[in-house]
Amino acid sequence: MSAAAWFVLAERHRFGWRWVKFNLVGGIGIGVQLAALWVVTRVLLCNYLIATALAVETAVLHNFLWHQRFTWADRAPGNWRESALGVLRFNLTNGLVSILGNLILMRALVGGLHLRILMANALSIACCSAANFLLSEMYVFRVGRV
Repeated sequence: MSAAAWFVLAERHRFGWRWVKFNLVGGIGIGVQLAALWVVTRVLLCNYLIATALAVETAVLHNFLWHQRFTWADRAPGNWRESALGVLRFNLTNGLVSILGNLILMRALVGGLHLRILMANALSIACCSAANFLLSEMYVFRVGRV
C-alpha cells in the first residue's frame, strides 16, 4: 500500500474517532443543556424560548472546554489568546447553529406540535449535531487555526 493510501486510512480513522469523542462530549452536553433548561423553566419560571437560549449557551461553553481538551486535544491552543479566539469561533459557529436551530425547532415542536419541552429539546439537539461536528472539524479546531 502506498504512503498516500496509508495517510488516507489514518485520516479516516482519526476522523471517525473524533466523531465518537465529539458525541461523547455532546452526550454530556445534552445532560447539561437539559438540566439547565429544567432549572430555568421550572425553578426560575422563565419562558421556554428564553430558557432554551440560556441552556444552549451553557452547553456550548461546556462542550467547547471538553472539545478543546479531549476531542481536538491534538490541536490544543498554545496560549490563552488562542483559546479565547477558539471559544469565540465556537460560539459564532456551533453556538449560532445550536441556538438558532434549537429556537426554530423548539418553536415548531413545542409551539406547533405541542410536544413536551424536554423531548422537543432532545430532538432539536440531535438535528444540530452533524452540522456542529463539521464546523468544528473544518473551522474551529482545524489544523493550524487553533
